[in-house]
Amino acid sequence: MSDDQSCELLGFDNLLLPVGDLDEAVDFYERAGFTVGLRFDEAGIALLKVGVETPGVLLRHEEALGHRPPPWPSPRVWLEVPDARAAARRLAEAGITPLDRPFSTSTGWTVEIADPWGNVLGFTDYLKRPELARR
Repeated sequence: MSDDQSCELLGFDNLLLPVGDLDEAVDFYERAGFTVGLRFDEAGIALLKVGVETPGVLLRHEEALGHRPPPWPSPRVWLEVPDARAAARRLAEAGITPLDRPFSTSTGWTVEIADPWGNVLGFTDYLKRPELARR
């Protein structure tokens, strides 16, 4: 195998997020609109579905991890939604406070949340550039 082939990026497998309590994390992410695709408590993991794609968000229990605010700046994962401002309203109704009000981007709007362990996820839309959106 050549060096070019060994570093070829083929796509996402899963995004792993450390959490301090798997039950609490699953509850938080279900309220945020995620569906649990797989839960394996013995291994301390739960896989959250992201649309119809096979890769997902993998919550991994880390024993000593306590609640913490997100570091600033913090890595962010943005997931596409049909309407980020509507997502912000739904999140607030579910008791999840966004980090800030939805903000404008070049393609649409984005709203970000942080889980209790400081993992930051954004919900972004393509309302300004619908030709780039998933169909």
